[in-house]
Amino acid sequence: MSKLSPADLDRYIFSRTGAANDDLLVGSGYGEDAAAVAVDDETMVVSTDPISLAAERIGTLGVAIASNDVAACGGSPEWLVSTILLPDPDVDVLDEITAQLDAEAERLGITIVGGHTETVAGLDRPLLSLTCMGPTDRYVPTSGATPGDAVILTKGAGIEGTAVLATDFRADLETKGVDTDTIERAADYFADVSVLPESAVLSPVATAMHDPTEGGVLNGLVELACASEVTIDLDASEHDVPVRRETRTLCDVMDVDPIRVLGSGALLATVPVEDAEETLTALEAEGIEATVVATVDEPDAEGRPGVVYEGDHYTGGVRDDMYDLWE
Repeated sequence: MSKLSPADLDRYIFSRTGAANDDLLVGSGYGEDAAAVAVDDETMVVSTDPISLAAERIGTLGVAIASNDVAACGGSPEWLVSTILLPDPDVDVLDEITAQLDAEAERLGITIVGGHTETVAGLDRPLLSLTCMGPTDRYVPTSGATPGDAVILTKGAGIEGTAVLATDFRADLETKGVDTDTIERAADYFADVSVLPESAVLSPVATAMHDPTEGGVLNGLVELACASEVTIDLDASEHDVPVRRETRTLCDVMDVDPIRVLGSGALLATVPVEDAEETLTALEAEGIEATVVATVDEPDAEGRPGVVYEGDHYTGGVRDDMYDLWE
């Protein structure tokens, strides 16, 4: 599995959006987490996301990921529409998924307002597609980063990936000698996947925000940089990308890169450099770990936006290291 290239998205997706509507403030675009629609005097943020690979906690992750996209645009997630597609009419599986959806939506203060459920021939695992909506008084795009901004990352790389490794691949980890306590602590990372708390702190000051998902923090930075037409030099000698101990342990054992695995739970934000220290202090006051991991630069001499990391210049989607584990 991998994401479509920016060129293919432009050709087949972004250029085919049906009828024009003056109430659409921000539509589909490379790296954008959600759309913005004018509703009376407010702005409504709308986003949709599928999830299929995280078998053990698919409902929990589905709610968090869909609501993260709204929060990453400065919105307050309030309503959720849920589509559940099952490979067969197994009510025990449906019971588990809907219980997870209910519990996580309740925890985050989100109301599930409707959806659709059916069985589909040819599926080999459940598939969810969730649409989340919520209002905002300040929409923050992915495309707003400007040269000189500081790039902030909350929590750390691979939060979601760590939790999924600890559950979907527990047997592999145990076989490879990872102790039970480490696996249990890693599984608890599901509680950290939501970015609603940090988005509330960052949205008033951020020039851009983005929720890294597939491809991890590296792909999230690529999408932010390309959407903003800037370059981000991810230089480990100057800035450390925070990686928690459990993340490092599980990723090393499974031979995946922490910054290239499922990244939900972290929030990327660019802020004016003069506001960076105060913003980090505000996040710390809310108990949220955060680090400046890079600075936004002009595109390179050839005019190419993207991310420079370990000598390579990334200008398109980064394949998630975890995909190979499911194949």
